[in-house]
Order: sequence, then structure tokens, then C-alpha cells
Amino acid sequence: MRFVYFSILFLTALLPSVAQTATNAGLGLPKEPREVFAAAAPFYDFSAAELKPWHLKATYQLYDEKGQAADKGNYEYWWAAPAVYRSTWTRTSATHTDWHLADGRFSHQSSGDPLEFFEYKLKGELLSPLPSAADLDPEKFRMERELVSLGGVKLPCLMVAPLMPQYGQLQNIPLGLFPTYCFDPNLPVLRISYSFGTLATEYNHVVKLQNRYLAREIVMYEGTRKLLSATVDSINYINASDPALTPTVTAHMDKIDSAQQISPAVMSIMLIKKQKPIYPQDAKDARVSGTVKLQAIIGMDGGVHELRVVSAPWPSLVASALWAVSHWQYKPYLLNGEPVDVATTIDVIYSLDY
Repeated sequence: MRFVYFSILFLTALLPSVAQTATNAGLGLPKEPREVFAAAAPFYDFSAAELKPWHLKATYQLYDEKGQAADKGNYEYWWAAPAVYRSTWTRTSATHTDWHLADGRFSHQSSGDPLEFFEYKLKGELLSPLPSAADLDPEKFRMERELVSLGGVKLPCLMVAPLMPQYGQLQNIPLGLFPTYCFDPNLPVLRISYSFGTLATEYNHVVKLQNRYLAREIVMYEGTRKLLSATVDSINYINASDPALTPTVTAHMDKIDSAQQISPAVMSIMLIKKQKPIYPQDAKDARVSGTVKLQAIIGMDGGVHELRVVSAPWPSLVASALWAVSHWQYKPYLLNGEPVDVATTIDVIYSLDY
């Protein structure tokens, strides 16, 4: 399959230094995919109550549609307890802060332009890069394991594929068609995640922090084009009463950190900036058309904060849809006169006639 061939070549080019960074000692990972995720989960749990309060500061670089360096920014994260933490993104034209409080309330403050989707995604890639327990539900997902040779080292790569009717006829799903996670061969350390043929995140300079694994360098790609790169500059312990964890008096306070479910028809009316997706040439050549269905969280600033794939007819169409929708902008949805986060579905239609 051409798709598999592309994925392997892409990964080989992406991680030429794996042989130098992968450990040579250890007993190796379990063979069964769910056991690998189970072994890795405790090392990526940055919400455990036993952790000491800590603070992280990183710098990141955004790239434009041609892969050229664009805006630079800073990301900071403060953590005091499982329900008490803060994230702040700052760059020249945008500042955004989220506070999560012990009583379940959520506070936020923004100025300037909305953050880009991949800026929001940085937090998850740093602190929770593994699939959630819900994404590993055996009633809804199947798993495939394959060894991929990168830089002279064979990495175990695990693909999590949904049990969806439209894929029922596939007996052998190509590696990378769905979210795939490649680990160090000897330790439960995530080295790269990729999906839908072209979207990938590389995790480098992994260090131990309170017996957890943290990548001090992250690079996100679409194909071989960079989307965002980030470097963790400092990590230090803080006091649980650090004033940074208290919202400012001008911050907007919500009773609970949850999104209102809003119909696609309503949100389509509120769309004020739309990036038209590019029809991938491989899909055109294969005469593939159809709809990519996405689950989205639209933030209080009208920006797209989260995107999840519900269904799609072709891998490269997913990458195209995610890139386009990540740049959409909406009017903030008001509830009782106040902006709130909303959850909605977005259909991106690809037709060979347009």
C-alpha cells in the first residue's frame, strides 16, 4: 500500500537520532498493546495527588502554511493539586490564561488574538500525550502492533483503530491510518505519535520529573512541514499557595469547566472566519470524496480549542480538514449574556466537483 510506504519513509526521515537516544538496557516492553499502554500510563500521569506542586516554562515557535517560522510564544503551567492548576500562553498578539480551581470552578482571561489550535494542543502533547482510557475501550477500539525500524532501532508502534462500520471490510488496517504511538523498545517512553498519514508529534530529550516522563522538546508536523516546535526551558517546585494559581480580579469566572452542547446549524451561523480545506492530491487521484466529521470545542474566545475525528473516508482528508478547521473563528457563544465553551460537530465536505 502506498500509504504505508509513505508513513515508514516519513518516520524514518523524522527521527534519525533514535538510535542515539533509545536506551539499550531493560527487559523490553510487553507484547500486548493494552499492556504497553497500561505500563506507560503511570509515567504520564501528571494529575496524581502524590505529586509535589511544580511549575513549567516553555518557549514555542509557530510556523506558517509554507513551514516558515512565524510567531514565537511562551507557555507556562502551574500545578498544585489534581483540581488546581493553571496554563498561560503569551505571544506578541495574544495572551490567554486558564485557571482550574479546587471548588470545580473555571476561570479564564484573554487579550488580543485567539490562540491557534496547535498552541492549545501543546499542553496535551507535553502533559497527556497518551490516549485516554475511553479511547482504549475494547468495546469501541481495536489495536494493532508493528515494529518500525527507525535510525537502526526497532520501535514498537501501537495503532488504536475504532470499530466503525465503514471500516468493517478491512481485514488489515495499514499502520498509521488511525492514531499510532511509537515507544522506546525497552522503556514505556513515547517517542512519536502520528495519524491519518501526515500528522505527527515527535518527543525528544525525555527526562524524569517526579518519576514521570516529560519530553523537553516537542515538534508537531503535517507531512514534513513543521506546525509548532517547543522547548521546555525550566522546571521547578513551587508552594501550593503560589499566587499564580489565584485568578486575577478581572478574570472571567465560571461555575464549572464544561462545554455547552450546541447544534452544528447554530454554530454555522456564528462562523466568522473560514479557512477552505485543500483537497489532497492523493485523494483526488483515488477519486475519493465524502465528509470528514469532527467533534469540536469552541472556546469562549471563539477559537477552536479541541478537535476529535468522528469519521472520515480517507486519511489525507482528515489531515486537510483538521488543518483548515483549526484556523476557523466563531463569534463567542453567549449564555445568559456571558461567553461559554461549546461542543459541536463540524462536517467538512470534499466533492470532486468543486
